[in-house]
Amino acid sequence: APGVKVGKILSLENDIALGLKAMAVRIQAPVPGKGTVGIEVPNKRAESVFLRDIIESEDWAKSKAEIPIALGKEVSGRPLIADLTKMPHLLVAGATGSGKTVCINTIIASLLYHSSPDDVRFIMVDPKIVEMQVFNDLPHMLIPVVTDPKKVPGALKWLINEMERRYQVFAEVGVRNISGFNEKQRKKRLEEEERSAQAALEEMSEEDILGLDKIPDAEAPAIEVPRDTDIEIPEKYPYIVCIIDELADLMMVAAQDVEAGIVRLAQLARAAGIHLIIATQRPSVNVITGLIKANLPCRIAFRVSSKVDSRTILDANGADQLIGRGDMLFNLPDGSGKLIRSQGCFVSDDEINNIVDFLKQNGEPQYVEEVQQQLESDEGDDVTELGEEEDDLFPQALEVIRTTGRASTSMLQRRLKIGYNRAARIMDLMEARGIVGPDNGSKPRDILMDLESL
Repeated sequence: APGVKVGKILSLENDIALGLKAMAVRIQAPVPGKGTVGIEVPNKRAESVFLRDIIESEDWAKSKAEIPIALGKEVSGRPLIADLTKMPHLLVAGATGSGKTVCINTIIASLLYHSSPDDVRFIMVDPKIVEMQVFNDLPHMLIPVVTDPKKVPGALKWLINEMERRYQVFAEVGVRNISGFNEKQRKKRLEEEERSAQAALEEMSEEDILGLDKIPDAEAPAIEVPRDTDIEIPEKYPYIVCIIDELADLMMVAAQDVEAGIVRLAQLARAAGIHLIIATQRPSVNVITGLIKANLPCRIAFRVSSKVDSRTILDANGADQLIGRGDMLFNLPDGSGKLIRSQGCFVSDDEINNIVDFLKQNGEPQYVEEVQQQLESDEGDDVTELGEEEDDLFPQALEVIRTTGRASTSMLQRRLKIGYNRAARIMDLMEARGIVGPDNGSKPRDILMDLESL
């Protein structure tokens, strides 16, 4: 009615749910672009949405997205299809059992149905070890699934280096992004083949040309197209999708390195064709930091336990009123802040296995040795033996302990702005030299030597 305050309607959320005998209601006050208030009431029985329904729909067939992903069905029953290149990065968060892992599997299956290994390649990070092992032998994989959190900073470093390499090539070719590069290279390749074929025909005599008409098609000689094998610029760049299944575990091991890598890629990697899909079941500000959230504008929220968690993910309430089992809110990537409620697709383990088995029969995994070497070199840095070369920051670490009078790994991380692995290695080196005592749990280590004399 005219004159009723919107805030008063919002305060009646629980009363409306009681009157309608609903599990929970979500109030949109006001509906964006309209002078109305919307009240979403979930059905008592949720309709299952299968990935096949979306893939076989007319919306999927007519989609102009470069990398379409099937997410589910909207409240109206219309398929919800998004373009990963427009997102360009995605954050998926929700409580355990809310449908987060199924959503990740659905996104991967969508990409596999639509794109060949020449178009899309994957780097997958699975600290839980069991969720993504089925994808290990896919021809789309750049490296086997990364399960060791200590190797993740190395994978992010390789992606950053690859991004910088691609931008150097784009600058040399004179294009702005990966789609422009691939299109220009495709046209260039067609022109070269046409010129080569024309040159080959000009070299042939008139009798040879007339003789070609008398040869059956199956026996006609193929015209060899000469290619320049010294070209450093590739004919085509595939999109690279990095999928991280549990961000919370990585932030516990190497928070600074992981956050810095994610932020750098999220800020710059879009035009290079590198996209991030990050999932977490712990939507706290310690995991989804302000920097990460600011650079991942496109988000999917499943059911969470509190309004605080909902605001952490979406910057709005609502995720705490979802009913679970695939019920989700999708934040549009257009910057409008509009939230779309939908039922996420369901894809079974059997279907995932069938997709992977089919692709494995049609192609072997083509691992990139350079990525594996980057991971191994980073891991080698982490397990450097204590008797080897001293860390460059060792003198500065001694100065930090001398000035603060406290010997702790977290102190070195903050003061020297380094990752956990490097700070712990410096601390172990000090222990081996008798400068500090053994680990005291949460307490700082004992200082055993007079640091002024060093």
